[in-house]
Amino acid sequence: MIVVRDAVGREIVLAQPARRIVSLVPSLTETLFALGRGDAVAGVTRYCTEPAAALQRVERVGGTKNPSVAQIRALQPDLVLLNAEENRQEDFAALEGAGVNVFVSFPRRVRDVVELLRCLGDLTDARAAAAQRIEELNATLAELAQRRRASRPRVFCPIWKNPWMSFNHDTYDDDMLSVAGGENVCCERAERYCRVTLEEVAAAQPEIILLPDEPYAFAPKDLPALAPLAESPACRTQRVHCIDGKALSWYGARTAAGLRYLRSLL
Repeated sequence: MIVVRDAVGREIVLAQPARRIVSLVPSLTETLFALGRGDAVAGVTRYCTEPAAALQRVERVGGTKNPSVAQIRALQPDLVLLNAEENRQEDFAALEGAGVNVFVSFPRRVRDVVELLRCLGDLTDARAAAAQRIEELNATLAELAQRRRASRPRVFCPIWKNPWMSFNHDTYDDDMLSVAGGENVCCERAERYCRVTLEEVAAAQPEIILLPDEPYAFAPKDLPALAPLAESPACRTQRVHCIDGKALSWYGARTAAGLRYLRSLL
């Protein structure tokens, strides 16, 4: 008997490790393969892109916001992975109402990933592989804590353009920046995902600007749009970087490497 508690306090009970899994969370799809349980993945969303080659054989069940519940049920999964933010309440309710085992994740802090990995290891009989990932993450956290500086660079990291949007302190992305050694200039905003103007950002004098390639696909073509920030320390010292968005926001197997990548930029 396997018993775990998910991020919203629900108890998930499995008679045996999950052998048919539908993942509606791209980062957890990648994590299942990293834990050596890719053979159990029966269905994924169209946004599940990693590992690309292995996923070519896996059935697509729609998007994160509009999965086909009927298609998921037809796959007869013994476990479906959701996220409280990325997926919809109505899809969760439909799956739970159909008697499907649903595990809900919702990491808001980097350290939440430790428990998430432990739960996935328990649910899929991948405890040894999960323990290795946890050890890597804990070692990375310890190293970054030792190297923490008293003064941290101010970072502007938008996630959308037209309107410009970023995130506050109550998000996983913010904690990734903080643990890696930066200070998010939007951390005190009231909304978790907040609209900002570049004039407001300029007043905060960011020293580093990070432009992730997801959810909005920032690229060098977007640099001219940062003209209102031309006199910011980030632009004057040319510390404006287009970055891999997965390193910032994909929690799970990628977290430790993401922290090291962000640290190298900060």
